Amino acid sequence: MMKILISNDDGYQAPGIVALYEALRAVADVEVVAPEQNNSAKSNALTLQAPLYVRRAVNGFRFVNGTPADCVHIALTGLIDYRPDLVVSGINNGANMGDDTLYSGTVGAAMEGYLFGVPAIAFSQVDRDWLHLDAAASFARDFVQGLSAQGQIARTPWLLNVNIPNLPRSQLGPCSLCRLGRRHAAESVVTQQNPHGDTMYWIGSAGPAMDNAPGTDFYATAHHQVSVTPLQIDLTDHDRLADWTQTVAKLCVVAGV
Repeated sequence: MMKILISNDDGYQAPGIVALYEALRAVADVEVVAPEQNNSAKSNALTLQAPLYVRRAVNGFRFVNGTPADCVHIALTGLIDYRPDLVVSGINNGANMGDDTLYSGTVGAAMEGYLFGVPAIAFSQVDRDWLHLDAAASFARDFVQGLSAQGQIARTPWLLNVNIPNLPRSQLGPCSLCRLGRRHAAESVVTQQNPHGDTMYWIGSAGPAMDNAPGTDFYATAHHQVSVTPLQIDLTDHDRLADWTQTVAKLCVVAGV
């Protein structure tokens, strides 16, 4: 039976991870290791300056006082005594599309599994109200079963980012293989005064979609389709390596190296 490690960034009590667990446990041997608290926008952060503790909830889930990446890292380096066939993160309360994937703790948890050589999927609902969560969970189950039936889970590790519109299953369009879109810059920082007169700063809301052309995840989900985007880790700007060759060579001469 397929073995799946589940994590998320909304915390072990979030409706999304509970629904995902209930859906996947019918088709796989499932283990949950998730953050104790909401850790949205923690990306791939690891906790290196404080101890981490693992505890077990009454429903059997294990939770960690750390980040999503901490949870998967700890699980794969000693907490569980087997290597899972798949790491699944989610279901997130809100979309992880375009630039958001760089900040997403949901994607970060899945990416940690991928970095350890395990195929991984990040599932998110597009809107933040848990509406039709049952449909998203059943889709996630069928998606995982489909990948298994095609032999994809046993292949070279891969990382998928999947965003599901908040709709009944009957109204979900087909899966659409997409590239990441882009957003405008975030809204301005919000400032407030605390009771002691100090200025507090709150990160502003994400900006609207800037690149939502056909072929992007923004376009697909806006048309009731499930967006599926393969991700990679290599941030090298391969297209411009040649352009930088002379510039870096001259800089090295100036620097005397």
